[in-house]
Amino acid sequence: MSKLAGKVAVIMGAAGRDNMAQAIARRFVEEGARVVVGGRHEEELTRFSTEIGGGYALCDLTSETDLAALMSTAVDRFGGLDIAINATGWGLLKPFLETTADELRQMVELQFIGSFLFYQAALRVMRDDGSILQISSATATIMLEDHAAYMGTKAGADHVIRCIANEFGKRGIRANSIAPGFTETPMTARAAANPALIAAFEKEYPLGRVNTRDDIANAAAWIASDACFMTGQTFQVNGGLTLRRNPTNAEIVSAVKAAKAAAQS
Repeated sequence: MSKLAGKVAVIMGAAGRDNMAQAIARRFVEEGARVVVGGRHEEELTRFSTEIGGGYALCDLTSETDLAALMSTAVDRFGGLDIAINATGWGLLKPFLETTADELRQMVELQFIGSFLFYQAALRVMRDDGSILQISSATATIMLEDHAAYMGTKAGADHVIRCIANEFGKRGIRANSIAPGFTETPMTARAAANPALIAAFEKEYPLGRVNTRDDIANAAAWIASDACFMTGQTFQVNGGLTLRRNPTNAEIVSAVKAAKAAAQS
């Protein structure tokens, strides 16, 4: 039997073609779920929701009105809500002292306040025995240089997930996070296209490679299923990266320069 047969899921952040949220949505449909996707780009949401036979709603993560409408779309179209996944993020890479107050406010609005509001909107309509899932990051635990605003807000959202798990467990609702490492997505396409850069990351992964979108989609399908008797956890789905570390900026630059010099020799 499919892991998610009869379940209704909302997946936020699916307005980018072939991004992580879309990979998760495809896997959920394969596992029998009916899926409503949300995001800010209607043309792509229309295309993708048609592809998966689901629904969509335009949604700004920081808008309580939009979030309520997203959840209502799932309830109105498919009769309820069992799973809510927040797969949004902004991968700002900037030195600590150069990060502006405006950038910090934007990051907090998206990755902390927006996430908090998403959980609230979902919990107001979610059926008992449901599942909340946050796509976090290994960097909420381990270091990556020039990433403090991103890392801090992801860590904050993880702790809110623990609070939800504690408060809503009495309804059978589970709340968990998934923490990928470097993942090849449209957002990281430029970096992922550089083999030397990828190699600098891969040597820190005990399993010998960086994440794929399917790694996260596979984990999400199990964690969201009734088979997962866990809550309040951050699942480190990153090939053992948190046993080691991310490469430093200096190591990345050195690896890229060395590869370039070798190619020119």
